[in-house]
Amino acid sequence: MSLETAEKRVEAVGVEPDIALPPWPERWTSLPRAFVLQVRGRSSSPALADSTGTRLTYGQAFLRSLALGRVLARSVGDEKYVGLLIPPTVPGAVSNIALSLWGKIPVNLNYTASQALVDSSIDQCGIKHVVTSKRALDKFKLHPKGALLMLEDLAKQVTLADKVWAAIVAKVVPQAALGLFVPGLRNESLDATATVIFTSGSTGDPKGVVLSHRNILANVHQVNHQISILPNEVVLGILPFFHSFGFTITIWTVLCLGKQAIYHFNPLDARIIGELCHEYKVTLLATTPTFMRTYIQRCDRAQFASLVHLILGAEKLKPELEREIREKLGIEPLEGYGCTELSPVVAVNVPEEKRTHDGRTVHGNRPGTVGMPLPGTTIKTIDPETGADLPRGSEGVVLVKGPQVMVGYLNRPEASAKVLSDGWYTTGDLGYLDADGFLKITDRLSRFSKIGGEMVPHLGVESAIVEAAGVNEQNVAVTSLPDPKRGEHLVVLYTDMGMPPAEVCHRLFARGVPKLWIPPADDFVQVEAIPLLGTGKFDLRRIRQIAEDRLKPSTGRDG
Repeated sequence: MSLETAEKRVEAVGVEPDIALPPWPERWTSLPRAFVLQVRGRSSSPALADSTGTRLTYGQAFLRSLALGRVLARSVGDEKYVGLLIPPTVPGAVSNIALSLWGKIPVNLNYTASQALVDSSIDQCGIKHVVTSKRALDKFKLHPKGALLMLEDLAKQVTLADKVWAAIVAKVVPQAALGLFVPGLRNESLDATATVIFTSGSTGDPKGVVLSHRNILANVHQVNHQISILPNEVVLGILPFFHSFGFTITIWTVLCLGKQAIYHFNPLDARIIGELCHEYKVTLLATTPTFMRTYIQRCDRAQFASLVHLILGAEKLKPELEREIREKLGIEPLEGYGCTELSPVVAVNVPEEKRTHDGRTVHGNRPGTVGMPLPGTTIKTIDPETGADLPRGSEGVVLVKGPQVMVGYLNRPEASAKVLSDGWYTTGDLGYLDADGFLKITDRLSRFSKIGGEMVPHLGVESAIVEAAGVNEQNVAVTSLPDPKRGEHLVVLYTDMGMPPAEVCHRLFARGVPKLWIPPADDFVQVEAIPLLGTGKFDLRRIRQIAEDRLKPSTGRDG
């Protein structure tokens, strides 16, 4: 195929040519190696801190990780996978580093999930030991399967010999010889598994996403080049480590690039988060629109004065919230997009100028989009029914290709084959690239109902109800149940709409909302709170379960 023909084909199918990703440092042969390279150059620089007051320099973090890893190695032996049930804190980060240094695969367990889902994750990995703490178990009301290694007890098991050994390895052993003492620094392979992160289970049982060292290091490098990480970047880590963003960005991006992370275990603690941002002069905060709404209501503008990068994802950033953030905080919010299977970042807006695919320069933040794809990332859209490639600018299912695409789902070749093909990952999200290469996500394919042969978007119905009732989008969630006559019917969970469901339906009709989008008033279910995942997303699985519990199966509807 000639170059001219290839270029025409790229334009025809809407595939954005790769923005070249500069090669990462040759010595980045694994995540722990990239961390150790930073340690030797900035031993006394601040690395990790948390809301309990714990602070570690790079040298201290390395020492503690070496000593803890030695203790853990005695406990888990030759086991490959080790579970962790620890919220984002310094001990949680150190535990992940320690396991990686010892060549183990850390698996951070979802402590916001049910006992059954946590145990399912443990069984899928064959985990025999879980690192946790008494406080964590009491707080989350979980008791994972297998032997529990309590951080409180592990600290007591660190002997003088462990401390002396760690000090010698950390300070005396040459970089090139570290592999003789630290298992995770010998026989390194970028294609080795770095972690397994389980999907939220919002629409079913969790699947284990296998991410390699190459996946995560590539995403670290991509993010660094996309948003121009600052020399003195300070990242606030409030997303859990079982979330791919929490793992990749707030642990490894920070440590591989020599930056600082500040952790807090509860993203809903607006007061503490405001104080941490002010005390540590946080420059990068990544959170969800739901959590950010709480912060602007309860925090002072001065507490966020140091912020340079305010990145919002996991759910759609509504224009009214975007305006409110600008007005109240004087910050330009940057919407981004990613998913667990993509390590996780795919695209993100930036505050500086960016070049388009045809060489023009535009402002890098375009509200209503999730930004330009990261360097080295290719995006196309396909028809959801036929799978055919679509022209640029046409809405369809978003597919992503790049070095951040996962290895696959753990022990699930059929599930992997459904979403992976020729290096492309099928996201299940609907969207398109605009003329300048900005990605716009319009809906989630799985959040559609097929009613009377037509696809009805749940997000569209939610937005219509929110506007008609004049309420916050977190007050309304739409799901669906089987319907023998029309395939499915919509169910609306709501907390408070300020009016009866019948009045909402009347307003929807008056606004010209399509009839198929308007559920009968009887299918509105009031709840105390809309179920959320730990990331702030709607828990679609629980929402549907509540609808099933509260409404008997439909026997056919006319409306």
